[in-house]
Formats: sequence, C-alpha cells, structure tokens
Amino acid sequence: MHIEISPQDGVPIYRQIANQVKYLIASGRLKTNEELPPIRVLAEQLLITPNTVVKAYHELQSEGLVYKRRGAGTFVADTKSPLARREQKRILIGRADALLSEAKQLGFTFDEVLEMVRSRQSALDKTAGKEQSDARPRG
Repeated sequence: MHIEISPQDGVPIYRQIANQVKYLIASGRLKTNEELPPIRVLAEQLLITPNTVVKAYHELQSEGLVYKRRGAGTFVADTKSPLARREQKRILIGRADALLSEAKQLGFTFDEVLEMVRSRQSALDKTAGKEQSDARPRG
C-alpha cells in the first residue's frame, strides 16, 4: 500500500491517510479482508507519530471501511457494503465537481465537457476491447 502525505496540503495528515486508503478501497486496489500496514510500520514509513495513523484508521473504521481484529491488525471491510458504495460515489462526485469547476474556469460548456467524457469513454472501451482480444489464446 503506497500512501503519500503532504504537510503543506492544508488537509490534516490523518485525513490525507484516510482519504488515500478510501480511494485504494474504492478503486479495488485494496481487497476485502486485506490487511492494512500495522500502525507503527505505517507511521515509520510516513515519518509521523503512530497516534496520527491510529486516528486515520479509527475514522476508516467508524465509516465501516475497515475492521480490527484484536491482536491481529486492521483489515478492509466488505466493499460490497452500502457504506463502501456510498464512499465510491462520494469520491466520484468530488472528481466530477473538480472537473466541472475546472471546465468552467477554462470556458467550456457543460455540453462540451459531456462530449469529451463520452469521447474518452469510447476510447477506453476500444482499448479495453483490444486488450481482451490480445489476451485471448491463439490456436
């Protein structure tokens, strides 16, 4: 699990950690029942106090995204839960807000942005189709 923090970000470090773990879960990079790094290990990697990691993990646990097993560590909760789906939607809404805000600042209309999104989806679909056909065994 790779996490980067930025003290200059203005966002509390524990929240940066929690947000990045949420994204890793929502994107499927962290799977159900996968163990998160132990508190002390992550604190040492990020050069922060263990209490900061504890606070981040506690926030994730209170949102139902992770669970603790006494003496065994912290693990990713079932991502099929409604809480995880809500978090996925929240992430996408944040990204959509940022896209729409930036588009407005650059002078694009909503219809122009929508057309760009459709065009990108089409390109991604073609790429995914090509990757699937390339992966098929030839014989």
